[in-house]
Amino acid sequence: MAYQSAAEHNGPLVDRIWAVGDNPALRKIILAVVGAALLTLSAKIQIPFYPVPMTMQTLMIPLIGAAYGWRLGMATVMLYLAQGMLGMPVFANTPPAVAGPAYFMGPTAGFLVGFVAFAGIVGFAVEKGAARSILGLTGVILLAKVVLFTLGGLWLAQYANLANGAVGIGFERTWGVIQGFLLGDLLKTGIAVALIAVFARKTAV
Repeated sequence: MAYQSAAEHNGPLVDRIWAVGDNPALRKIILAVVGAALLTLSAKIQIPFYPVPMTMQTLMIPLIGAAYGWRLGMATVMLYLAQGMLGMPVFANTPPAVAGPAYFMGPTAGFLVGFVAFAGIVGFAVEKGAARSILGLTGVILLAKVVLFTLGGLWLAQYANLANGAVGIGFERTWGVIQGFLLGDLLKTGIAVALIAVFARKTAV
């Protein structure tokens, strides 16, 4: 299912509104800083939803991947993670007291690392023309989320350092945790597909 006004060229979507120009390094820095700031904002937004509240990180990441492409998209997410590693409270529900390297041993560390793969998969697919097909784009984002939840789930089940001193919660309990996020992430997938598709169509050349 392709929409007729899809772009005739592939590549990151941001190239359609901001050409690379004579100073590509500065352009990349600006885009990465803006993207990392948007990720921080998306982490702090919580929307009441069933069965658990939604944050907007898993909506923002495919948008960044599609807009920036896989290289800059992954670099932007890594900049975001580096800010958290340095102690900046950029993650959801992380006051400064618990930010820093130790946070990357906690329950959500696998998901944070999975964000990099998430952006990379979506960015690579869009560079190859995935934004031309709504079905294809939906499949790519769903595949990327499977990778995200697999990485996050494996870490949470086996390796996560918990507040009570235990390590990992086991696969059965992890699946129960992940199930709580699936409905919200399906909704965010639909929103991401719609936003990317509309942008691709409106900026078609």
